Amino acid sequence: MALFKSITINSQTAVKIWHIEESYDDLLKPLHLKPNSKARVLGMKSELHQRGFLSVRHLLREFGYTDQDLFYDAMGKPHLKDGKYISITHSFEFSGVIISDKPVGIDIEKQRPKIARIAQKFIGYEEDYLDPKKSSYVKELTVIWAIKESLYKLFATPGMLFKSHFLVIPFLLKDGETVAWIDYDNKKYRYNTAFLEFEGFSCAYIIPE
Repeated sequence: MALFKSITINSQTAVKIWHIEESYDDLLKPLHLKPNSKARVLGMKSELHQRGFLSVRHLLREFGYTDQDLFYDAMGKPHLKDGKYISITHSFEFSGVIISDKPVGIDIEKQRPKIARIAQKFIGYEEDYLDPKKSSYVKELTVIWAIKESLYKLFATPGMLFKSHFLVIPFLLKDGETVAWIDYDNKKYRYNTAFLEFEGFSCAYIIPE
């Protein structure tokens, strides 16, 4: 099996990333899925999505959980039955899970030039420090998107907009961390975030206080 990376953030929080190299059948074989999980994976039209779904269940096993321990609320946000917080992501051949005693969010994104074409849909404040002429522009945009997606997963509130309500403080790719803010409904929330790159992908997650 292909546990790609394991990151211990603190005594209560860890990230695990899976490199999805196995076939659908090999991923499915050792798992015991709930009936609704079976129906969900069989209803997926893309085998890539099916394998991503199953790889997340393997990550749960790495944490000592099973598919039976995971459930989703009406907003589609995942939860664990023991009350710990979880966030899930998968993108192409990578998936990731973060689990903590406090609210968390994680996102993995493939670094693709086309993100520059939609930048104006999700960057606002960040325009002040981004330079489209820099060779690192696509990577920086991908980190910003991943951070904002992680914040959205953590907050899980309809009506929040990446461009208007989420702000990512200037950062250097080599630093692997920055601060982000949510400014929503006349309230401000500050979050420490971390990010990393691997094999043409960016991963970002929220560091619980």
